[in-house]
Amino acid sequence: MIYSTEVQHMCSVAKGAYHGPAPIPEEGKWVQVKEIKDVSGFTHGIGWCAPQQGCCKLTLNVKEGIIEEALVETLGCSGMTHSAAMASEILIGKTLLEALNTDLVCDAINTAMRELFLQIVYGRSQSAFSEDGLPVGASLEDLGKGLRSQVGTMFATKAKGPRYLEMAEGYVTRCALDENDLIIGYEFINLGRMMDMIKKGIDANEALQKAKGSYGRFAGAAKYIDPRHE
Repeated sequence: MIYSTEVQHMCSVAKGAYHGPAPIPEEGKWVQVKEIKDVSGFTHGIGWCAPQQGCCKLTLNVKEGIIEEALVETLGCSGMTHSAAMASEILIGKTLLEALNTDLVCDAINTAMRELFLQIVYGRSQSAFSEDGLPVGASLEDLGKGLRSQVGTMFATKAKGPRYLEMAEGYVTRCALDENDLIIGYEFINLGRMMDMIKKGIDANEALQKAKGSYGRFAGAAKYIDPRHE
């Protein structure tokens, strides 16, 4: 290490009391983080790409500095799905610091990684006050039984009004309107449930009917429309 001439000619002054890092909440404990292995936590974060045409929801489960679990959900750009596939292989087994300094292929995923890093190292994780944190595999609970992301897709124009295309429950097949042409409910297909039934050998048309459901005052509508074609 090189010291400037000015520093070399300074007299030495003793350092006073040692003030360590402020403890942060981690999995039900208060931890003074001095090394990356001191960091644990489960949390979610959102990232976006430079042109802001796509976004990523990233979920990480970190144990003693190592990423043990990653859930990568993307929206808005076809290339992001392939980036997510690569990121899912890249992230696991890396330390938080390695992951932060790794190209995760997509701007949005990289930005999400940055935001999660900040949450976790500052003690703002979802599991900050949960004793021993969450087990590896906990992120799948967010996806539900069908193991599909919860997506909302709506389209609207001033001239023709709104169209519900996809809700958390599933793919919307029909919108229910009242006598004033206001949406009062919708019919949906839970694609996760439908695919599970088809994999078990149930006929696709039967599975389709069994996976259907409705929300709101669907049964009492004045009329129904196909949101994609009417």
